[in-house]
Amino acid sequence: MKAVIQRVSKASVSVDGEIVSSIGNGLCVLIGMKRDDGVADMKYIVRKILNTRIFDDKDKKWSASVVDKKYEILCVSQFTLYHVLKGNKLDFHRAMPAQESEPFYMNFLAELRKAYNPELVKDGKFGAMMEVCIQNSGPVTLEIESSTKLTCNDDAGNAENKRISD
Repeated sequence: MKAVIQRVSKASVSVDGEIVSSIGNGLCVLIGMKRDDGVADMKYIVRKILNTRIFDDKDKKWSASVVDKKYEILCVSQFTLYHVLKGNKLDFHRAMPAQESEPFYMNFLAELRKAYNPELVKDGKFGAMMEVCIQNSGPVTLEIESSTKLTCNDDAGNAENKRISD
């Protein structure tokens, strides 16, 4: 799972010329899901979105998170984050298929809302052609990817595949 996190002074999502979500100060987060993402990936990304310190404190040092500031978060599903360029042609075979990614994304939003203030977490419209307006503050943009690994042994030394996360 990948998140492109932008610190914003405002952001909005429009579909067919109508604004469906907007925020003031906070984070605009583009979310990409790959084929083998699971709950551990989701929890890692949620934790990083909420706890990464990219906002100024009273001394103008980056020591405050979106939670500390009680700012808003605007999430936008973005399958193109898992592209592969083949020459000049885009290939999305690494991205999670739409029939799997929509419920996964909705679960991600539910986890984010559960871990934060639900009224402060907004999103675009899954699967729609969206126009995203971002007024980046700083500018500050971070790319975070879940780093799950496969292990070959369980606690008893038996061979199996298990996902673990940082």
